Amino acid sequence: MAARPVIELDGIRKVYAEGTPAEVVALRGVSLRVDHGEFLAIMGPSGSGKSTLMNIIGCLDQPTSGRYRCDGEDVAELDAAGRAALRLRKIGFVFQGFHLLSRHTALENVMLPLAYAGIPRQERRARAEQALAEVGLAERAGHRPAELSGGQQQRVAIARALINKPPVLLADEPTGALDTRTGDEIMALFKRLQHEGHTVVLITHEQHVADFADRAVVMRDGELQEAA
Repeated sequence: MAARPVIELDGIRKVYAEGTPAEVVALRGVSLRVDHGEFLAIMGPSGSGKSTLMNIIGCLDQPTSGRYRCDGEDVAELDAAGRAALRLRKIGFVFQGFHLLSRHTALENVMLPLAYAGIPRQERRARAEQALAEVGLAERAGHRPAELSGGQQQRVAIARALINKPPVLLADEPTGALDTRTGDEIMALFKRLQHEGHTVVLITHEQHVADFADRAVVMRDGELQEAA
């Protein structure tokens, strides 16, 4: 039985300031399929279009043309509220800069997406405690970001991304602010999450990091190529 795609891009173009002297073509007909449970790395130099591609996959931006299906849903048929709901259900985000709220504890940071989903506080707390345990930080639940190492902060961010049990994890340079050993620990965690059934799509500049993925693609001048 063939694997079912969770991400399907067909002929995606993204043009900024279209029809003006400042026009920039960021994506030039990108087509991509990512199956459930796959670990994909997207590589490429600055300005290649990889961040634009990630934003479209994450429903943070819309293509100028082309079709995108996320876990079977045609994103073009959704309004802004529909895209926000899809992000909440289907996609967990992990960023290089962690994006944790400094005045909140690790537990409170992880609970936040559940508040947006209208989950009762007692259930939010229980699920956040479980998510922190899954990334090895149960004993740090009451600590604020400034009291955590970079690797621990990224684990909190990953727990937050997992809290709604999304099928897709999007990670934008998740090891960029970490030393090599800590970065490898984070990548091993992503690999474990893949084995538990998550689809992982990762942006990275580093070949060493991309080697953790099953497959790598390279963005160059808005076009997508399979890595050698």
